[in-house]
Amino acid sequence: MFPSITDIFVKVAIQKLSIKEFLQASKNKLILDVRSPAEYAHAHIPSAASFPLFNDEERKIVGTTYKQKSREDAIRIGLDFFSPKMKKMVEDVEEVLGRPDSTSNQKLEVFVHCWRGGMRSAAIAWLLDLYGFQVYSLAGGYKAFRNHVLETFEQPFEFTVLGGYTGSGKTEVLNELARHGEKIIDLEKLASHKGSAFGSFKMPPQPSQEMFENLLSVELNEKLLNPGPASANIWLEDESQRIGDLNLPTSLWETMRKAPIIFLEIPFEERLNHLVEEYGECETEKLIDSTRRISQRLGGLDAKNAIEFLQAGNKKEAFKILLHYYDKRYLKGLHNRENIPTLLTKIHCSTVTPKNALQLNKPQPV
Repeated sequence: MFPSITDIFVKVAIQKLSIKEFLQASKNKLILDVRSPAEYAHAHIPSAASFPLFNDEERKIVGTTYKQKSREDAIRIGLDFFSPKMKKMVEDVEEVLGRPDSTSNQKLEVFVHCWRGGMRSAAIAWLLDLYGFQVYSLAGGYKAFRNHVLETFEQPFEFTVLGGYTGSGKTEVLNELARHGEKIIDLEKLASHKGSAFGSFKMPPQPSQEMFENLLSVELNEKLLNPGPASANIWLEDESQRIGDLNLPTSLWETMRKAPIIFLEIPFEERLNHLVEEYGECETEKLIDSTRRISQRLGGLDAKNAIEFLQAGNKKEAFKILLHYYDKRYLKGLHNRENIPTLLTKIHCSTVTPKNALQLNKPQPV
């Protein structure tokens, strides 16, 4: 009696890797996420490519059949969907990696995963292995990756937090630190948001909360695995726990709140000029809408005045009102920490410039 196609999928000699082995071995290699397009769009391993076995409707049909009828009926329907795609799937992988060479001892490597490391990844792995690729699958699938992500945030990272009032150019300073070999995490870039009511300006749409966590975990682990010439310390910007519509993982944020803070102290007028330069070309109506969203916290009179200045084209006076508000808000958050006198070091800077990074190794007393 011939084995069923299901038995072939399950018993085929595909190498299964743990999540740490998978991430290490797949670096700069082709990772295929064979979950549905909607699953991938919601969140995925950042370096993985979408390579769905089923589209969203097909996945729904297979899942419903599994629940309402049987596993075998679901597999048969799944095979009906899978069979016509097999040739195209092989061709798509060939287009990226090239054609396998049966005479070579060095096989072209492909890394595959689905949600739990079950039938979907087994099916694709079987097909690509049969054709001649060296296939590795992720034990536990994407779910194992998510557990790995959440475990990352529990680690006792050595952070130094770069502080400073709004308009201090903290992101530019972080990037300058990176150019000098320091390890940085740009939280605002990962979150696609600059943190204020105006934080979405000039930024792409924010990822889902889950995708933000995935991106952040990968960045943190890369910093741990690649210490580089500088210290083990990781620099990041002082943020509230919420960045736009996203939240920093609580355990990570608590670690940040206990880290030393290097505070860029820059004159108000210099920061104001920097903000005018950065946001001055933004559409007036968008600036007005963002101001209205914080009008209750800003205060009725200040909100009214700021909006009138914007309508009159006087962005500098409007930003002056807003900057005073954000300074007060930031100062409250800065001091809402335990042991703030021992954590805080101020660096006095005359203007906003990335070169302020050069002063950070010469701390001054508070």
